[in-house]
Amino acid sequence: MRRSITLGAVVAVGVLSVGVNGFQQLDPDAVDAAVIEQVRDNLYVITGSSTVDRSLFSGGNVGVFVMEDGVAIVDTKLPGWGPVILERIRSVTDKPVVTIVNTHTHGDHVGSNEFFDAARIVAHENTKANMERMDNFQGGNARFLPAATYSDRMSLGSGDDRIDLYHFGAGHTDGDTFIVYPALGVLQTGDMFPWRDAPFLDTSNGGSGLAMPETLAAAIAGIEGVDVVVPGHIPVTTWESFQEFQRYNADLLDAVRTAKGAGLSEDDAASGVSLASGYPHYDSTRVEAAIRVIYNELP
Repeated sequence: MRRSITLGAVVAVGVLSVGVNGFQQLDPDAVDAAVIEQVRDNLYVITGSSTVDRSLFSGGNVGVFVMEDGVAIVDTKLPGWGPVILERIRSVTDKPVVTIVNTHTHGDHVGSNEFFDAARIVAHENTKANMERMDNFQGGNARFLPAATYSDRMSLGSGDDRIDLYHFGAGHTDGDTFIVYPALGVLQTGDMFPWRDAPFLDTSNGGSGLAMPETLAAAIAGIEGVDVVVPGHIPVTTWESFQEFQRYNADLLDAVRTAKGAGLSEDDAASGVSLASGYPHYDSTRVEAAIRVIYNELP
């Protein structure tokens, strides 16, 4: 069944002037795919970000954490998706959205910040700097940049409502945040674990294939008490799956280093390096691009 947001529902939450046109332009099938699912207790995820069928692409998974005094959301999908996010939230709670955590700078994770104009936005200091260069946040839209930043670790709230934010180094970008819900034993990774495939290494925003395995290893060593993981773009999974993604990235780096050390050209490495035998359940759509980034980072 195709869903729609009624004009009255938007008026009721006081956001008529923002995002309605964007919603109307969205593909109805993509909207249908963006469902809200319970992760654990008062934590939900809004999904629907297909990485296979691009016509259904809505952006990253959105964490929805229902607290005593309001809702914290992690990431806001692409521009125009604010009304959809809000409608999904309204299916589980009437509490206002009071906090946004942006895991990193990309438009499919920060694109609808402006819809939630009463929320306090939080991100890593490097992510704020990266966002300041985006067209989305120029002029008057600069008010939708993070109002609070951190360098290594930050906690929001207390007790069962506490959210811990961690930055362990460069990887996907240079400002990626890991979010831990300690009362629930859940980790949300953003695009530091986006899918079962090679990562997108955004060197223009400080990403690094050399740093990626080390940063993931630091996260595994530094985060405790987690058994459920919300990745950036695929369904909820396990801590063991997150650990496997770290091993995949370490193996990919080792394979590219070996290829370059053996004298292979960038093109030969890109076509010849494969981890398919060790990771048969992984996709290979993004491997060539990652290999090229790593190859050019290596001395």
